Amino acid sequence: MTTMVDELDFERATRRIARFLAWVAVAGTAVSGAAGGWKWAAGFLGALGGGRAISSFRLALRYFLLGVCGYVIVRFSSIPAAAMVAGMFVLIAAIFIEIFFELVYARKRTLDHQDL
Repeated sequence: MTTMVDELDFERATRRIARFLAWVAVAGTAVSGAAGGWKWAAGFLGALGGGRAISSFRLALRYFLLGVCGYVIVRFSSIPAAAMVAGMFVLIAAIFIEIFFELVYARKRTLDHQDL
């Protein structure tokens, strides 16, 4: 008899999301590089990253500075803005892949209706 907690194994899902994140980042960098050269690949890679929790003032300051830097890069650089925007969506793409994986995998499992 399985429990719902066994079927919702979040630790394995987190590991899969991390793997999907890495694969999407590598594939996106390769596609960006093939489509627009090293500048597109650099723009895509420059948009990847993460951080820790910060105060709301520092968050607002960060987004203001990010906006200023983004404006300067788009205005005065030859790095395409589309490549940078695509790089910012790597995490979202990895999460969508995990959702699709869970939907396909869930169809192959049988649920014990007594646990519902």
